[in-house]
Amino acid sequence: MRVVLQRVKRASVTVDGSVTGEIGRGLLMLIGIDRDDTENDLAYMADKCLNLRIFNDAADKMNLSLLDVKGEVLAVSQFTLLGDTRKGRRPSYISAAAPDKARAFYEAFVEKLKSHNIKVACGVFGAMMDVELINEGPVTLIVESKPKSANGAKNV
Repeated sequence: MRVVLQRVKRASVTVDGSVTGEIGRGLLMLIGIDRDDTENDLAYMADKCLNLRIFNDAADKMNLSLLDVKGEVLAVSQFTLLGDTRKGRRPSYISAAAPDKARAFYEAFVEKLKSHNIKVACGVFGAMMDVELINEGPVTLIVESKPKSANGAKNV
C-alpha cells in the first residue's frame, strides 16, 4: 500500500461538477492499493498516517499528529501510485490491486480512519476526479506499508 500525504489548509474533490468531499485543515491522502496488500497493511497504514508528527506545535516544530490537531482527512483512491516507471516509457500497473480488491481495501481503510472519530471525506472510487488543495508548508510525504530494497523492488 502506498499513500501520498499532503498537509493541507483545505482540500476538495469534485466528480462531474459536484463536490463529493471537502475538508479544512488536515491531510489529503492519495491511496494506492497493491495486489499483495493484507489487512495488516491497512491497520499499519491507518495508524502510521494518523500518528505521523507532521503538524507544528507552539514552538513551530513538526511535533504533532493529525489526531493531536484534530485535523480532517480527504481520502482519494489513486491506482496510478502503483505505476512502475523504471522500464520503458509507459508505466506498468501490474502491482496494483484488481478493482474489486482495491475498492474493498480502500473502503476498509476509510473505515479505519473514521474509527478515530475524525472527519473523513472521500472521492469516488474509480471516477475521474478533480482534486483541489492548498498544501500547507508544503509538506508532502510518501508512506508505504512494505519496505523497498535498494533497487526499488519490494522486499518480501
